[in-house]
Amino acid sequence: MKSIYLLRHAKSSWADSSLSDKQRPLNSRGQQNAPEMGARFAARGEQLDQVLSSPALRAHTTARLFCEACGFSPEDIVVEPDLYFAGSGSIEDLILAQDDGVRALMLVFHNPDITYFANSIDYDVRIDNVPTSGLVKLVSDIAQWRDWSRDNTAFEYFDYPKNTSGEVIRG
Repeated sequence: MKSIYLLRHAKSSWADSSLSDKQRPLNSRGQQNAPEMGARFAARGEQLDQVLSSPALRAHTTARLFCEACGFSPEDIVVEPDLYFAGSGSIEDLILAQDDGVRALMLVFHNPDITYFANSIDYDVRIDNVPTSGLVKLVSDIAQWRDWSRDNTAFEYFDYPKNTSGEVIRG
């Protein structure tokens, strides 16, 4: 069994219009939400083996804050250029290329790619929008990543900062 976690970057700041899209930092809400979601993740007893992040500052900072809160070493985060608005084909390629020792993979990236990808997995589940710091868990009953496909993957849950009930949305 393999797990794939899709984490959208936390809320970013638009205060400095001179910054490029890749250089935008998190705003104060984003700096609060990312570790909050990491703590929720850890409270569910979940763990990560591999984290890949978009090179955008807001995504990489989100990954670091999330990982610090859930016990995954931020130094082990891999910056992956293909997670910066490269489309679902690149996301699939990244999944298929994982080492088979990795059981739990997290990808930290952007909308609209994250919402599109999440919705392409299980047509019985529809997410209108993965909000900032939103987390989607997918599961696949495979032993080797090269066997991964949308057809053998299912939606497990969706959580996000404004989900104050503490209950995750399940498929």
